[in-house]
Amino acid sequence: MNIQTSIETKLQQNFSPTHMEVVNESHMHSVPANSETHFKVVIATEAFGGTRKVARHQKIYQVLSEELAGEVHALALHTYTPEEWRELQQAPDSPNCMGGSKGEL
Repeated sequence: MNIQTSIETKLQQNFSPTHMEVVNESHMHSVPANSETHFKVVIATEAFGGTRKVARHQKIYQVLSEELAGEVHALALHTYTPEEWRELQQAPDSPNCMGGSKGEL
């Protein structure tokens, strides 16, 4: 199983999201082709009701601890309740990477 599938499966099983996107953004960074090191997660779930962003992120970090201890270098999290997501319908775009050799261009 690849890392993206592992992330998607664990989030689905643990949070039963009403909306979820897991985007591999590794191609936007100074990594080898076909890497799975940088991800963006957009997730809306009832499990985040009554919690602040920090607590939401901590819940996700706990579920994805194996991936974060391994190959995953960066994880951008956009966490919402279903109501918050209905109002927004769109997560912010990720900024362009300026790290590594890309900062030298």
